[in-house]
Amino acid sequence: MSLRADVRCVAADFVVEASIEAERGRPVALVGPNGAGKTTLVRVLAGLAPIERGTVALDGTVLDDDTTHVAPRDRSAGVVFQDRVLFDTMSAVENVAFGLRARGMRAGEARERARDLLRSMDLEHRANARPVELSGGEAQRVAIARAIAHEPALLLLDEPLSSLDVRARTEIRALLGKLLASFQGVAIVVTHDPVDALTLADDMVVLEHGRVTQTGPIDDIRSAPRSAYAAELVGINLFTGRLEPIGDGAARLQTDAGAIVVSCPAALDSALEDVTALLRPVDVVLYREQPSEASARNAIRGTIRSIADDGQRARIRIDASPPLIADVTSGSVSRLGLKEGGPVWASFKAVEVRLVLPS
Repeated sequence: MSLRADVRCVAADFVVEASIEAERGRPVALVGPNGAGKTTLVRVLAGLAPIERGTVALDGTVLDDDTTHVAPRDRSAGVVFQDRVLFDTMSAVENVAFGLRARGMRAGEARERARDLLRSMDLEHRANARPVELSGGEAQRVAIARAIAHEPALLLLDEPLSSLDVRARTEIRALLGKLLASFQGVAIVVTHDPVDALTLADDMVVLEHGRVTQTGPIDDIRSAPRSAYAAELVGINLFTGRLEPIGDGAARLQTDAGAIVVSCPAALDSALEDVTALLRPVDVVLYREQPSEASARNAIRGTIRSIADDGQRARIRIDASPPLIADVTSGSVSRLGLKEGGPVWASFKAVEVRLVLPS
């Protein structure tokens, strides 16, 4: 089973032109900054928004093209939007059973199926609660149960965690991880959160300004992001600028935000424009004071913009020239006394920087 979409659509004067593919058993993270067109694309796949031209096909069956439009109710699709959209006048079990009843299932059978799903999500005790009586996490579980109740061929999750608090987000992320691991159809998760993308999906589609800028297995995108947004999302330091040999096997990459020293490619004998460099955050070493005897060619002073610490490792974003991301142990944060807004020195070896030369 697979999804193939190659479409152009217009929403409020914003144009989305995108081609995406997704396979059964390989959840896809559709990522991009706010306003990139992610929700518009999801609405197209769900049949809720028209296309100007192109094709949407699920398992070889055309859902949209120049002459065909399959209505949302006739698509084998389940959708969860970030605002959940539950029926206020229905209980949790009635919300889950609604789609089954709409597809012709008998009332008693639909309620039993709905109760089974709520039980699997530890919500059986809230089966008779109205949406207004549910917490954000509980309401999202109901929305997810409703979306999968009819065993859809396509599951679309549009920012399913963005409106939840930290505790609920962690719980629902774990639930979705288990669900997607066993889901037999095609699944697309829309998010701008790298944690969601990296933990819930196998493949990634990067959408920027209404265009797909990169697509493929997440590991491939992590190793070679093609845009600053993708690099930031997957936690890779990405620099682009002018590369110039400086002797002793080294070269200087001058970017708009500052310069770094890298290993000089053997074939480089003159300056080269539009060179991209990649540096893993784990290869950045932090110091409180300027390192005096470090073997690294790069030592950059900066200010800590943010620290995201999960108790084992911490991702530290540094305002510097150029800006940097570092991954260190939580113990290092404590030992060095690192704090947001505080000073820090970041060091890395020239050989740790991977260059991507223009073709």
